[in-house]
Amino acid sequence: MHTCFKLQQPSFLLINYQRYRQITTSSSRDADALSRYHISRNEIKLARRVFDQIPKPTIVLWNMMIRAYAWSGPFQQSIHLYHQMLQLHVTPTNFTFPFLLKACSALQDLQLGRLIHTHAHLLGLTMDIYVSTALLDMYAKCGNLFQAQTLFNTMSHRDRDVVAWNAMITAFSFHALPAQTMHLVTQMHQARIAPNSSTLVSILPIIGQANALLQGKAIHAYSLKKFFSDSVVLQTALLDMYAKCHQLSYARKIFHTVNNKNEICWSAMIGGYVLHDCKTDALALYDDMVCIYGLNPTPVILATMLRACAQLTDLKRGKVLHCHMIKSGIYLDTTVGNSLISMYAKCGHMDDAVGFLDEMIAKDSVSYSAIISGCVQNGYAEKALPIFRQMQSFGIEPHLATMIALLPACSHLAALQHGTCCHGYAVVRGFTNDTSICNAIIDMYSKCGKITVSREIFDRMLDKDIISWNTMIIGYGIHGLCIEALSLFHELQVSGLKPDDVTLIAVLSACSHSGLVTEGKHWFSSMSQDFNIKPRMAHYICMVDLLARAGNLDEAYTFIQRMPFVPDVRVWGALLAACRTHKNIEIGEEVSKKIQLLGPEGTGNFVLMSNIYSSIGRWDDAALIRSIQKHRGYKKSPGCSWVEISGVIHAFIGGHQSHPQSAAINNKLQELLVQMKKLGYRADSSFVLHDVEEEEKEQILLYHSEKIAIAFGILNTSPSNRILVTKNLRICVDCHSAIKLITILTEREITVRDASRFHHFKNGICNCQDFW
Repeated sequence: MHTCFKLQQPSFLLINYQRYRQITTSSSRDADALSRYHISRNEIKLARRVFDQIPKPTIVLWNMMIRAYAWSGPFQQSIHLYHQMLQLHVTPTNFTFPFLLKACSALQDLQLGRLIHTHAHLLGLTMDIYVSTALLDMYAKCGNLFQAQTLFNTMSHRDRDVVAWNAMITAFSFHALPAQTMHLVTQMHQARIAPNSSTLVSILPIIGQANALLQGKAIHAYSLKKFFSDSVVLQTALLDMYAKCHQLSYARKIFHTVNNKNEICWSAMIGGYVLHDCKTDALALYDDMVCIYGLNPTPVILATMLRACAQLTDLKRGKVLHCHMIKSGIYLDTTVGNSLISMYAKCGHMDDAVGFLDEMIAKDSVSYSAIISGCVQNGYAEKALPIFRQMQSFGIEPHLATMIALLPACSHLAALQHGTCCHGYAVVRGFTNDTSICNAIIDMYSKCGKITVSREIFDRMLDKDIISWNTMIIGYGIHGLCIEALSLFHELQVSGLKPDDVTLIAVLSACSHSGLVTEGKHWFSSMSQDFNIKPRMAHYICMVDLLARAGNLDEAYTFIQRMPFVPDVRVWGALLAACRTHKNIEIGEEVSKKIQLLGPEGTGNFVLMSNIYSSIGRWDDAALIRSIQKHRGYKKSPGCSWVEISGVIHAFIGGHQSHPQSAAINNKLQELLVQMKKLGYRADSSFVLHDVEEEEKEQILLYHSEKIAIAFGILNTSPSNRILVTKNLRICVDCHSAIKLITILTEREITVRDASRFHHFKNGICNCQDFW
């Protein structure tokens, strides 16, 4: 039968083509019939060709053509036909306007919808039930809920049929207004209008968003009572509601009862699994859909699957989906493309993410937000700013999410000028009404050394969440302002917000940076008793750091041994760092052995132990540690510092001479060295790992990255400007001593943000009081 149909098709098309060629000589009635025939078969292009040859189409045919475009697109063609009607003095009817208004809704063209509304009013058709219902639907879908509600209120009770009620309910549900949506449902019930399946489908999404499980179950029961539950659309809406209400087992049961599952049904179930962190189940269900049932994944399903791959960091599966996207042409879909970028970024493959961004035809602010966020998360913050400038050059306007992604890059780089520009843009666009972006701005100013500005923004915020308080407390802590941090912590408790585990980490860390051992012990013991917060590994690390940094090494060692769970490398590493500071070789060696058994997880602990040996002149032991480090494949992270000058980030690596101004920088450093020696400077060679001559050690120390960055800052900024340098590692004792002297010689303020905290140098003094 199938073969027979294929054989007959060419002759059938030939007949249609011959009839089309005879239009000019046949009657308008035949042409009208042929045009309707093509419309009935959804052959809109053929219908339009015939239609355009008819001298005077009937108003019914005009309406049919407008309706065809309004339903199937291109929607703008409906509007073009409308204008053509008016030019030919053909008067629209009450059947014309609903189709036109549907096209306006699809185009989201509120201004055009208002013009059509005015024309309908001039023709006296706005009281027609079809026109009035279409008008309120158009206003609702274009986001003007006030006008939609006004029209609805002017309709007579007789004209408010289930279609009108559904239009209003759908509008309020779509705009995430649960209280207003349910109030309309109540009014509908009071008006004795029985909800149909479309009503329920409109209500269920907002119930899922509001997590109103009892109301969702009531609607489910009503649908069973009215025998609506056979509808695939309604069953899909129900399973989606149950998934969003954290009832995944109910969603799964409904999914298995659906007989004719379509792509939307599969998408809802897969999305439910991803929402509930059941990513493996989501991947298995996707495989069933494609391999067993032979369905083609929609863009929505592919975007959901890519999010699952991103969460699992399953790069292999993500690349398979990428290949499917290319074969099917779905890669042209911007939403799917954005999900692919995010997947590559979260899997750490930024080159693939950037490469795909360059290939995308239609990029939007979400595309760039994903790339910028990925750069920051993967340690490439310096690449985020050029990508942002590229976004601006393409005329793509940054949205709220873009700024939230960009501000952490400014924070990481201490790029104050860029961060200030971001803040200004956020104010102009009205983004600062959003709590999350205010939190990011507070963090940015704090990490750019402007803690007072952070506090000003914090105090002006109307809606502070726990992240706001935590960010500000952390800021005070890294600036060595423990009294301010504890004072703000007390304000938090008075405010009514409950501190969380991050708050206590911030408090303990602030105590550690300022050596407030008694206060730190008090708040650690209060965690369980007063705040019902069970200490986790991060809290124990803070306590070990607090005790050990203050010189209580034996107490810190005992504290570790009494931990309720096995200490990890980070805990022992905090103690080892203090052993280096206090030159305790006995405990240091013991801790080092434990770290070797656990696995060092990087170069930091090797370097610490090597430094301990070097500081007491045990060069052979230091060399042995470095040999073990090299044998195991761990490379020491080079010291890197950067400074922002006139909006440009300049990066420097210790000992490197690659900067264009290297010669001038070297001269300035040698000049400073001579002047520092006159003030009594003597290089602290305990930080040089090699057993070499003292003069060579002095030169090695002179070219530490932070000193190079400071010299560059002195050469390129006004004497009245503060110099802010950011470093990837902790500042060494020699650099700390040298910078204090440099502030005396240059009469400048210098701030260094190292991996641990801020050091504010002024007039030969550091705010850390040599405790870090």
